[in-house]
Amino acid sequence: MSLTHWLKSAGASLLATLVMLTGCDDQRIKELEEGVSTEQDVRARFGEPEQVWPEADGSRTLEYNRQPAGHRNYMITIGTDGKMSALRQVLAPHNFEKVQPGMTQEQIRRMLGKPARQMRYELRHETEWEWNWIDPPTTEMQFIVTFGPDGLVRRSASAEKLRDGP
Repeated sequence: MSLTHWLKSAGASLLATLVMLTGCDDQRIKELEEGVSTEQDVRARFGEPEQVWPEADGSRTLEYNRQPAGHRNYMITIGTDGKMSALRQVLAPHNFEKVQPGMTQEQIRRMLGKPARQMRYELRHETEWEWNWIDPPTTEMQFIVTFGPDGLVRRSASAEKLRDGP
């Protein structure tokens, strides 16, 4: 098998896996109901969260990361009564608009979840975090946040994801 044929085959296989994972998430979401489903129900469908964020009102937000292979990150809030009170897919333009210069890395992580990539640029004294997302219906995009040496947001932007190869 030629390298080109293998790469095309591997790419098709990866795409099929991503579609299947997205479908699995959609099915899991349909099985949950706000105000009814418990944290145990959420964990049974989504597994262990990447991070658990305590909220000021005593509730907790469970972070489910689908990066770098996927295009979504979920934040699922469990109220003080132990029931799911919100399920949000956070990689979307309305959340990207909330990113402002001066915000901390923790604030960004809490808002968008773990990034697909983190890159440090020593000469510029900057760090970039990137998330993969889909601009409907199918345009693959990247949202990029640039932090200065103080760990605070300098700028952010969305761009169409560049494709490798032919």
